[in-house]
Amino acid sequence: MSFSKLFGRIYLAWGGLWFIGSFLLLYPFFVLFIKVKSWQKFTVPVNKIWCLLFFPPSFISIKSDWRFKPNSKELYIYCPNHTSLMDIPVLTKVLPGFICFMGKDSLAKLPLFGYMFRNLHITVNRRSASDRYKSIQLCYDKLEEGRPVVIFPEGTTNQKQMPSLQPFKDGAFRIAIQKQLPVVPVTLPFNGIILPDDKSFTAGFHKAVAVMHEPISTIGMKEADADILRERVHAIILAELQAQYKNEKH
Repeated sequence: MSFSKLFGRIYLAWGGLWFIGSFLLLYPFFVLFIKVKSWQKFTVPVNKIWCLLFFPPSFISIKSDWRFKPNSKELYIYCPNHTSLMDIPVLTKVLPGFICFMGKDSLAKLPLFGYMFRNLHITVNRRSASDRYKSIQLCYDKLEEGRPVVIFPEGTTNQKQMPSLQPFKDGAFRIAIQKQLPVVPVTLPFNGIILPDDKSFTAGFHKAVAVMHEPISTIGMKEADADILRERVHAIILAELQAQYKNEKH
């Protein structure tokens, strides 16, 4: 085993220790607030505390590039690229308000964390058409509750060499048009370096960057416009990824 791989595994263990340890410390508060529907919004400050307990000791700094500053009282459909399990913690730290993630159903099966995730967020089995339909209906429910929704339009983590972006699925854009809500493209260029989703069981040092792009209004759009909206968001994120990696080389 090379030194860099050994170091990456030690670093992964260190970060994992802080992630799990801080979650266990706060877990009773998650359980308490989840039990009562009207108290669930109080999990927002608990999550922020969790981030404070996890990121600094793990030597992960986050740079937020605000091309647009979201209003915590407004509804948006956030559409980030997806390269890593680190994407959800970074967005939890950065985004304001009581946001709701749409994530893969395997997250709901994790011990303890799964209880928190499935009760506060939306899980989906993308291999099941009925489950995908159910998740869309749950999105509408969360939006009706006043919660902005984060949907990864790639549908899965991108494991190709960066800068790259997989084709986007339509769901997020059809929901946005149906509800006439703005779509906010979000670029996360380096999370795949920090925690690659490639079964290498290593981690790497890099600053996490989250770029919040200007929202795209869907007012007046029809369902037939979903393809145009999807490709526009794809182009914005891909161009930003290419720019970020070009700057890395200089």
